[in-house]
Amino acid sequence: MAIVADTKDWTWVLERRCTECGFDSTTVDARDVAAMVRAQGEAWAGILAERDLAWLRTPPADDRWSPLEYACHVRDVLRLADRRVAIMLTDDDPRFANWDQDATALDDAYDTQDPPAVAAELRAAASDLARRLDGVGEGAWERSGARSDGARFTVASFARYVIHDPVHHLHDVGAPGRG
Repeated sequence: MAIVADTKDWTWVLERRCTECGFDSTTVDARDVAAMVRAQGEAWAGILAERDLAWLRTPPADDRWSPLEYACHVRDVLRLADRRVAIMLTDDDPRFANWDQDATALDDAYDTQDPPAVAAELRAAASDLARRLDGVGEGAWERSGARSDGARFTVASFARYVIHDPVHHLHDVGAPGRG
């Protein structure tokens, strides 16, 4: 399994277009993210269903995960995002513990997971997050929280930040679907 530890701060995606994948969160209205999350869930499930196992399990480069590993990561990002949005909606200015994506990939053996099961879990995670975002009331989009590294978000900016992840990783695996 390739380890793609990325310690750089990705919050810049809230300020400008991503030069790697082309996604521009500055053009996204947070109220549209729920539909985008659903579409990403379907796109990723399609990747897992339409490709052979060898392709799904093979990293394209030493510094990249395999498509299956990226799908597991996206599933877990969506799950984590759903929990964090729920907390921001109920708690005043929560601080979120660090999440080590590389440790999770190793501990959960992303590279050996079953693609159909991952597809179902990814769809469910996308549906849960989308449903939560659909339920955000007008006054709640500005509720805030912070990551353990100090990066601060509102529910709106967090939604725009999170949607970049599945879009960017579709690009990483060479699949279409920019939102």
